Amino acid sequence: MLRIDCGEMKNLIHALLASATLVSIFLISPAHADAPSSTSAPAGKLAFLSWAQTPPLGWNSYDAFGDTVTEEQVLANAQYMKDKLFDAGYRYIVIDFRWYDPGAEGMDGRLNRDRTGAALTADEFGRMLPAPNRFPSSEGGKRFKPLADKIHAMGLLFGFHMMRGIPRQAVKANTPIEGSKFTAADAGDPNNKCSWCRDMFGVWNNEAGQAWYDAMYRLYASWGLDFVKVDDLSVPYSRGEIEMIRRAIDKCGRPIVFSTSPGPTDPHMANHIKLNANMWRISGDFWDKWGKLNEQFDLLNQWKGVGGPGHWPDADMIPFGHIGIHCSPAGGDHFTKFTKDEQRTLMTLWGIAPSPLMLGMNMPDNDQWTLDLITNKDVLAMNQDSLGSTAQRTATFFGGREVWTRTLADGAEAVAGFNRGEKDAQIALRADDLGLSGSYHVYDVWSAKDLGSFDSEPLTVSVPPHGAVLLRLLRH
Repeated sequence: MLRIDCGEMKNLIHALLASATLVSIFLISPAHADAPSSTSAPAGKLAFLSWAQTPPLGWNSYDAFGDTVTEEQVLANAQYMKDKLFDAGYRYIVIDFRWYDPGAEGMDGRLNRDRTGAALTADEFGRMLPAPNRFPSSEGGKRFKPLADKIHAMGLLFGFHMMRGIPRQAVKANTPIEGSKFTAADAGDPNNKCSWCRDMFGVWNNEAGQAWYDAMYRLYASWGLDFVKVDDLSVPYSRGEIEMIRRAIDKCGRPIVFSTSPGPTDPHMANHIKLNANMWRISGDFWDKWGKLNEQFDLLNQWKGVGGPGHWPDADMIPFGHIGIHCSPAGGDHFTKFTKDEQRTLMTLWGIAPSPLMLGMNMPDNDQWTLDLITNKDVLAMNQDSLGSTAQRTATFFGGREVWTRTLADGAEAVAGFNRGEKDAQIALRADDLGLSGSYHVYDVWSAKDLGSFDSEPLTVSVPPHGAVLLRLLRH
């Protein structure tokens, strides 16, 4: 058995507050942070850390629709969230990549062959605009504001995806950069390219590059943007552009949660990324395959102690339910290939870590089992716990069994037992392995049952292959 010392957990917020000790208050219902203000960002260099006090909960269009999502599909998913997920705390509706391409095909592997040089919808300053054939409310110069207004009227928050950099078509046309003396050719670096999507050039880390990002986020803030996922930032790690985006958002007059993608983000960049982004991907694109889920354990463990209020390692979108409708990397139109045990394992791992919970399915097609899974109040309460501590892999055992623990705001301990192996297994939980002493009341989250007391005697739990148990231990 490998014993791992959990150590003292300190996050960035604690450090900024001179390592003040937080009083623990556990919430039975999810502890939802207030939504970002729709008027202006709070003052201060690190004010953005107040914009995602708990991991964001929401939906992203990519797993179901790739780059083809339409306004009708976005609104259908927003309505489902309002009707079915609002009380559970889900808020973000995020349109994924290439919403500015009127001819998007949902075939990522053919982007560089079929869409290189395609005419992308843009304004006179080169900034991307929604394709009106896919988002009809954007016509007449209205852009994304009418759609954002509809989403806000539901009590939800509006987000979208952007590629890093400046459109190649803007550099070629040498369009002026709004509000500045520069042109797109001054900002764009033709030698800085994304290998899998040729929409953009990278941006020089200079005054012209900053002017480009400032102009872009001024526009998007005017539409009512609440969340931006910026792609092609992490591999290779684009330190300069991350900092420029951070500055542009901070100056735009609106809180916009900043998510970087894809991964794996280098853990050596932890101190930089947590000072610049609200969430960052720990892996490449994640799909409904056990091998992908099995990898996330070790990737999340690399980020232990880094996450905290305002800055979260992101284990990626959740491919449950109906996915792959128009998204070739998903492997075709299908319902999730994860077993029910694997789905509980994912929710347990994302819940205890904690990671943002961004759903990838076409939500109106959910069955009751999936809805119950993603709205489990005890799992969400753990994910949204106000302390914002991160989980530690406390012990590993032969056969792929392991135990993760996390301290919650009321002093309770979240304890997860995972079976990454291929056979039924038992895990003996011992107080000394968990760093606990005294007597605890034990609550089984997934079965919603009290399991009695736990003290010096081991507590043995049975875990199916690829399965998990999730316990909440509260001292008597």
